[in-house]
Amino acid sequence: MKKDTIDSLFERLENDFDVEMPHVGHQDRFLDKLKQQNNVTSIAPKSKSYWRPFLAVAASVIICFGVFTVMQQQEPELRDLASVSPELSKTQGFFTLAIQNELASLEAERTPETEELINDALKQLEQLETDYEKLKMDLTEAGDDKRVIFAMISNFQNRIDVLKTVLESIEEVKQLKSMDSNQITI
Repeated sequence: MKKDTIDSLFERLENDFDVEMPHVGHQDRFLDKLKQQNNVTSIAPKSKSYWRPFLAVAASVIICFGVFTVMQQQEPELRDLASVSPELSKTQGFFTLAIQNELASLEAERTPETEELINDALKQLEQLETDYEKLKMDLTEAGDDKRVIFAMISNFQNRIDVLKTVLESIEEVKQLKSMDSNQITI
């Protein structure tokens, strides 16, 4: 079967279209017939719905709340020792304060002779901090796993040990320097 183009279709059906206007009262007669058949009782003019805009706003608020809730569930907050118990919170505070004090002492000892030692220690501390961040993720995922908690405490102890070792090395460098200067003056 050959398809007609739209122009040829209209040319072929040109005189078959019903273009007459219905007689006056046509709509009323039509509605009366519908009422008699009990299909439709009446057609009322559409009233304005004032509650629809409020419904749209409420739906938007619910969708935003749902998206916010899903986003919060996807990114859990990382836990650290302080989030496990009050005792571990005190432990974390103690270690943090001790590390800060040791870092301040280390920076006070910075000289050209100790520069390399201090920079090496800071790199080691940076690596330990990276390891600690991984441990925080492990703690968040595993819950209050004692192995992870122990590893976090060990991480703090390792940081303090690194700082103390470097400070001891700096003291040795100072002593060697003072011995060299004493031998030169003799």
